[in-house]
Amino acid sequence: MNGTPASATARARNVVLAAYLGWTLDAFDFFILIFTFDDAARTFGVGIEAMSVAITLTLAMRAVGALIFGRLADHIGRKPTLMLVILLYSLFEGLSGLAWSYVSFLVLRTLFGIAMGGEWGVGSALAMETIPVSWRGWVSGLLQAGYPSGYFLATLLFGLLYDHIGWRGMFFVGAAPAILVFFISRAVEESPVYHQLATRERTPLFTVLGRHLGLTLFAMVLMTAFNFFSHGTQDIYPKLFLGAQRHFSHGDITTIALIYNVGAIVGGLFFGWLSQKLGRRMAIGLASLLALVVVYPWSHGTSVPSLAAAAFLMQFAVQGAWGVVPVYLNELSPAEIRGTFPGFVYQFGNFLASYNAPLQVMLAAHYGGDYGFALMAVAATVAVVLILLMLVGREAHGVAMSHD
Repeated sequence: MNGTPASATARARNVVLAAYLGWTLDAFDFFILIFTFDDAARTFGVGIEAMSVAITLTLAMRAVGALIFGRLADHIGRKPTLMLVILLYSLFEGLSGLAWSYVSFLVLRTLFGIAMGGEWGVGSALAMETIPVSWRGWVSGLLQAGYPSGYFLATLLFGLLYDHIGWRGMFFVGAAPAILVFFISRAVEESPVYHQLATRERTPLFTVLGRHLGLTLFAMVLMTAFNFFSHGTQDIYPKLFLGAQRHFSHGDITTIALIYNVGAIVGGLFFGWLSQKLGRRMAIGLASLLALVVVYPWSHGTSVPSLAAAAFLMQFAVQGAWGVVPVYLNELSPAEIRGTFPGFVYQFGNFLASYNAPLQVMLAAHYGGDYGFALMAVAATVAVVLILLMLVGREAHGVAMSHD
C-alpha cells in the first residue's frame, strides 16, 4: 500500500470497518424477513409455504445482483459500487414495509435480493485488496462475522420492538443502513489493486471464467454447499422449529437466537484466525466436522438450556467455516475479475440453495411436522460435502492479490 505505515494502517482500518458494517447491515435487513414472514403471511392472507417463497426469491436474486454489481465494481471501482448497493438495499428494505399485497411484497423482496447480492463480493474485494497479507485471516473472520452480527441486531429489534412496531415497522427500521454511505464517502479510499488493474487491457468476463473453468465449477459447488449450510441451519430454526414445534415463548426464542449468534460471531473470528495458522481448507474442514458432532442435540433438544448450548456450538461451527470464505474466495479469484468472481460464485451458490426454506418445510411436513428432522438432514449432509470438498480443493494461502 502507498503512503506512510500509519496512513496505510488507517486506510486499511476504515476499509475493514466499512466492509464489515456493510455486510452486517445487509444481513440485518435480510433477517428481518426471517422474524416477520409468518405475520406478513397472515396480513396478505397466504400460507407459510407461500410466504417462504419471499425468502427463496431474495436468495435467488442475489446471484443476479452479484453479477451486475460485480461487473460494475470491476469497471468503475469498488468504492462507488459499494455505496450504490447499500443505498439500494436500504431503499427496497424500507419500501417492503409499504407493500400492499402479497405480489407487491414478493416484487420488493426480489429487488432487495438483487441489491443485497452486490454487497458481499464488492465489500470483501475492497477489503482484501487493501489490507496487509498478515491481516487476511482474522479480517476474513471479522467480515463474515458481519452476517451473524446482522442477525443479532435483527433479533434484538424483534425482541425489543416487534410488539410495538409490528412487521411493517421492522422493515422501516431496515432503511437506516443508508447512513453508512456518508462514512464510506468520507473515510474510505478505493482499492489500490483496482487502480493497478484499471490501467490494463480488460479481458471479457467469460473468457477469464473459461480459462479457469475448473476453479469456477469448484467454487460454485462449494458455495452451494456453504449456502445450504448457513440457510439450512438458520432460516426456519427460530420461528418454525423453536416456535411452532417446540412451542417456546417469544422471549425464549429471542434468548436462544441471541446466544447462537454470539456463537456465530466468535466462531467466524476464531476459524478466520485459525486459517492464517493452519490454512484455509483445514480450518473449514475442522469447523464442518464440529457441526456434525453437534447436529443431533441441536435439532432434537427439548429444553431451552440444552438447545441454547447446542445452537451456540452449531453456529460457532457453521459461521466458523464461513469465516474463512471471504479470504479463501478472494485468494482463489483471478485478479482481473475479483470484483465479480467471489461475489458471483457465492451468490450463484445462494441461487442453487435458495429453495432451502420451502424444501425444509415440505420435508418436515412429510415427516409429520418434524422440523428438527428437516434441519438435521440438511445440516449433516452439507457438512459431509464440505469436508469432502476441502479434501480435493486447492489452497491459495497468502497469494498476491495484484497478480492473476
